[in-house]
Amino acid sequence: MKILHLVHQYLPEQVGGTEFYTHWVAHRLARRNHQVDIFYRRYASGTGLNSRYDDDGVRVWAAWSGEMSPNKRFMATFRQNHIFDAFCRVVDQVDPELVHIQHLMGLPVAVVDYLWQRNIPFIITLHDYWWVCANAQLLTNYSGQLCNGPQAYLNCARCALARAGNPNLWPILPAMAGPLAWRNYLLRRAMTKARKLIAPTRFVRDWYAAYGVSTEKLQVISHGLDTSLSCPRQEQKPEAPLRFAYIWGLSRQKGVHVLLEAFYDIEEGAELWIAGDESTDPDYVSILRNLASPGVRFLGKLTRGAVWETLAQVDVVVMPSLWYETFSFIVSEAFAAGAPVVASRLGPLADRVNDGVDGLLAPPGDPQALQSALLRFLQEPELLGRLQEGIKQVRTLDDHVTEIESVYRAALAHTASL
Repeated sequence: MKILHLVHQYLPEQVGGTEFYTHWVAHRLARRNHQVDIFYRRYASGTGLNSRYDDDGVRVWAAWSGEMSPNKRFMATFRQNHIFDAFCRVVDQVDPELVHIQHLMGLPVAVVDYLWQRNIPFIITLHDYWWVCANAQLLTNYSGQLCNGPQAYLNCARCALARAGNPNLWPILPAMAGPLAWRNYLLRRAMTKARKLIAPTRFVRDWYAAYGVSTEKLQVISHGLDTSLSCPRQEQKPEAPLRFAYIWGLSRQKGVHVLLEAFYDIEEGAELWIAGDESTDPDYVSILRNLASPGVRFLGKLTRGAVWETLAQVDVVVMPSLWYETFSFIVSEAFAAGAPVVASRLGPLADRVNDGVDGLLAPPGDPQALQSALLRFLQEPELLGRLQEGIKQVRTLDDHVTEIESVYRAALAHTASL
């Protein structure tokens, strides 16, 4: 098959779950003798449209059309001629049989109409809630609370004002609600044209179904994990401190500050390692460092190899998220490394971590409850071993790609029958 992946941003410029997923799947498909291309909007400065070949023969197309601000990223959904023209040129040259849309943030929705006109089938993976929530994370900018979705789009307008630093401009809320409603109309129409909408967890499927997305199009396919860089587990000396770790993005919605508050009074017998890119949100990192007690170590940004090396050394991984994760690769990576997970009882995390079996769950945003969960590992010496024994084997990337291939073939067969 000739497959084109469409993603909003890509490695090495931007590092995140969607980017790694696209890379892993594209390269595994290439190793199965498919022709694989990737198209993304380049955020770093550049010129026009460029291409390069990755390992395994995956061709990566990067298009650039100026610096991208939050406002331009929002407006790009409606129109962005340079990116649209570049995408059409790539489609003409690659001639894909199928397009796998990983994300459209910062890209024009007109690319979907172009695929529809060309009778090129496409599927969409729902990596977050951006197809409904312009913030992508269902967290309000004005209160930091979870959101249930648009309410006449006035709450969406209020979010946009807060993000722009003008939360008190109430009179213009109705005017701002219009573009937000139109955005969602365009994206909903794009979803209806997809052959399949892939949800990585049941929670994501059910959330989008509750929003009104066709259940016939929604299919749950759990992500697989690339363990090619995994390391053997390092046994700790009996006198060594218990090592908790947080590894991922250093942003408020991840709840890292809640974890530091929970750990503050745990003075003996434990360490907390914090890994993540500190340049993304320096103001938030400054808050985190002020909250840190002597037992906290900041590791900075880790390479993929260093992530696995760190996981091989720690005892417990903590995921104190305040938003509805859609999957969370670090949970899979922790389990693959033999480390139980302490996570927020929220969204997919509550489904992926079995409380008392392979980890512990705590209410989101509650430092005292999280601290109680962490202290259990110090107060109940047998708990760590029992939870380690409860960890099941994680799904492999090969298993995931095999299921993805079946979706591709079904989409092609459906198109051929029309």
